[in-house]
Amino acid sequence: QVQLVESGGGLVQAGGSLRLSCAASGSIFSINVMGWYRQAPGKQRELVGTCTTAGGTNYADSVKGRFTISRDNAKNTVYLQMNSLKPEDTAVYYCMTMVLGLIYWGQGTQVTVSS
Repeated sequence: QVQLVESGGGLVQAGGSLRLSCAASGSIFSINVMGWYRQAPGKQRELVGTCTTAGGTNYADSVKGRFTISRDNAKNTVYLQMNSLKPEDTAVYYCMTMVLGLIYWGQGTQVTVSS
């Protein structure tokens, strides 16, 4: 079992920044990929970006150049730095990881961007 605990969401004005954190615990010895998804009201959950243990990253086109994912492998923590936020970034953001073929999700943290 893997537990993911997110923090850092909140309310911010358009153009502002937020940093989300997600700490993993439990059976984490074989974690490779960690990342973030988001789900806006009435929409499907969508990829924001992922980061491998080696530091390789992948981003959705909608956040490229504005969002940055990083990891602290020693702390089993992944971060999402969000800059130049837009109202359309408003969503619940979920941390995820895959261990031995199973996907684990955090509880989600609300990000609201006001115009």
